[in-house]
Amino acid sequence: MPLQNRVDPWGQFHAVTAHGALMGNRGILHDQQQQIVAPWRGKAWITCKLHVEGIRRTVFGAGTYSELFFMDEATAFAAGHRPCAQCRRDRFKEFKAAWISANRNSLLTPKPTIAEIDNVIHAERAAKGGVKITYEALIKYLPDGTLVDVGGVALLVWHGELLRWTFDGYRPEVPTLPLSTSVRVLTPASVVQVFESGFIPEVHASVNA
Repeated sequence: MPLQNRVDPWGQFHAVTAHGALMGNRGILHDQQQQIVAPWRGKAWITCKLHVEGIRRTVFGAGTYSELFFMDEATAFAAGHRPCAQCRRDRFKEFKAAWISANRNSLLTPKPTIAEIDNVIHAERAAKGGVKITYEALIKYLPDGTLVDVGGVALLVWHGELLRWTFDGYRPEVPTLPLSTSVRVLTPASVVQVFESGFIPEVHASVNA
């Protein structure tokens, strides 16, 4: 029986057999029976490499953070995660710089710490009890890499098309929606701003299928 550690674009946990491209964590979320008992512990939600040389982990082990898995980076961003400052150092630095540049008009300080950035993203991604925070926008104004909710279905905005999200990859969305359609945006608002600035999230190879 797979553990409840696969994360969807709403940030919710599922027990499925599909593997992901990234690992991540939100702190210790599981109990001694390896059951999820909390949606998060702290505001630093990160994504990590699946494998780090010299490190072997027991998934959902005692006294250690709960390993979560994401289909791709676009999924992780939609769920509210950002790159780890240790195992994904280069990607972290790229994202932090892009986030500060893209959100400069709303910053309280010119050089915010990553903790300050995490506070902003946390306020955009989830409410008490784990409820997903979303906002409305027209498809035509959303950059590549953004994930949206249409009738409970997660769709990826990619090169002028909408692709249906699944744990195994993306599928063409049929019928297609007009670009003037208003949708619920799953990706946090400040991260969408980062995508608009030219930062492109890594996506599953199925987008080219």
